[in-house]
Amino acid sequence: MIDRATDYALRVVSGDIPAGKLHRLACKRHIDDLARQDTEGFPYIWRPEESERRIDYAEKLTIIEGFEPKPLKLYGFQAFDIGCTFGWYNMKGYRRFRERYKSVSRQHGKSLEQGIIGTNIAAFSGYRFGQLYTAATKKRQAKIVWGEMAKFIEADRDLAEYFEVKEYKSLITALNTRCTIEALSKEAGLDDGFRPLFASLDELHQMRDNGVYKALVNGSRNMPETLISMITTRGKDINSFAYEMDSMCVQILLGAVSMDHMFIDIFCLDEDDDPFDESVWIKSCPIMATTEEGMEELRREAAKARAMGGMELADYLCKCMNMWVESTDSTFIPAEHIERAKSTLTLDDFRGERCWVGVDLSSGGDLTSVSIEFEIGDGGVAAFSHSFMPRGRLREHIRSDTAPYDLWEKQGLIETLGGECEFRTDYHAVIGWLDGIVAEYELDVQAIGYDEHNADAFLVDLEAYGVPLIKVTQSARNLNDATVDMQLIAKSGELAIERGNELLTWSIANARIVKNSFEEVKIDKLGGKKSSHRIDPVDALIDAHYARIVMRESEKVDADAEMDKYLKALGWA
Repeated sequence: MIDRATDYALRVVSGDIPAGKLHRLACKRHIDDLARQDTEGFPYIWRPEESERRIDYAEKLTIIEGFEPKPLKLYGFQAFDIGCTFGWYNMKGYRRFRERYKSVSRQHGKSLEQGIIGTNIAAFSGYRFGQLYTAATKKRQAKIVWGEMAKFIEADRDLAEYFEVKEYKSLITALNTRCTIEALSKEAGLDDGFRPLFASLDELHQMRDNGVYKALVNGSRNMPETLISMITTRGKDINSFAYEMDSMCVQILLGAVSMDHMFIDIFCLDEDDDPFDESVWIKSCPIMATTEEGMEELRREAAKARAMGGMELADYLCKCMNMWVESTDSTFIPAEHIERAKSTLTLDDFRGERCWVGVDLSSGGDLTSVSIEFEIGDGGVAAFSHSFMPRGRLREHIRSDTAPYDLWEKQGLIETLGGECEFRTDYHAVIGWLDGIVAEYELDVQAIGYDEHNADAFLVDLEAYGVPLIKVTQSARNLNDATVDMQLIAKSGELAIERGNELLTWSIANARIVKNSFEEVKIDKLGGKKSSHRIDPVDALIDAHYARIVMRESEKVDADAEMDKYLKALGWA
């Protein structure tokens, strides 16, 4: 008999259950993973009995809130989310998912699910003396999930035998394992020093930065099993940690970025859906849109939003439709075009070919990237990328950013420079790498485009190539043609990038289009200047393409001049 999580996923993917694109992709991810489990590239196995055990546990609980207690009955999507979270394991016998991100509209049981997960891990995971936390920006918010756990315990006499609840301390202790569940908040001093076996982060969109998240993730790095579980409804601030996290999770579901340690499910409208069309409400409201009472409530909210507009409309779109309201950025290259661009081509396929090089130099010892561009076909582009970072700076970013820099270092996508205390980029090492690649593959470098920022010490080494060095001023006016041309190449399916280079695909996915007053465009990173979503590899790619365009235009000018000379020689001009 098929397990409930897989059965639900199959029904969504087949179209039997209506769903939005992102939730359907979450289900498809599970189905695809089943087909490749226990392989060299995917060392995880599905244990349906563990999935079923957690679903069974949930449905033995009692909901005490309301006029009368009632047994908890999971909806299909809740059984899928809980079952998947607990059903996947690595080859060492520990749970696969160390992080969990779920986004759905208000009043859809997010906190209730966290209460189920938290009590189960505390008393029935086998881990002793573990630390579990419900965390948020404010203590009041943090106590919502903690309160759900306390209510489950109070409502069930059998479950209560496993726990001691101290309301005045916001502390729950599992008597059989001595695991503790504590409500914490940033305003109360949540900082480093925690080792969470489980942590619930509530309403991520209210967090101004990633401080709470990183404090908990960093504390769990050396633990064999952990779960940092984030729940939120989308908000109105795209310059936020929540928007960065949500955008990365979308890219994972779309296949542009691979992070096998994260479980993700997002319930929202699709891009072209009309938020006032009742037939699409099921996508963002998988509970309310299935009952007449819920539909009536949604109709009231929709009517008010349509009539009043402004803040009411924004609230309706966020809270009911789970949509980001503010959207000043636009995508540089859509995820589907990134996925289509992934290629099996290697540098060996371009041995002896002409190429153009782009170099994006780091500021303050951050990421330095080199991109190499080749011609393919009639107007197509193949791009290869390699990045560098001082080892000390890399360790800082592993602790502060959401990106898996440690994994990319192991994969050879980032070359670390110097020792643990090194924070400056050794540009001679970068040149040494480029020299080695050019020599190994006998590349015919045509020109090198470089970001003029921090380039002075670099130019002497670059001059040794004896090719034009093209300064790339980082303005929309200067970069417009190269940026638009790269977009059109990707849209036409003529862009090829390394399939295994997730740093490059992540960088492309992070890039957003910004415009000046003349509607000229360039790229900027998702979330603005303070964002940790880096775009250095794609900046280098644009620099290389800019250099190619400049050389192409100069060749045209030279051809015209030669033609004029020829015509004059014949006396025709």
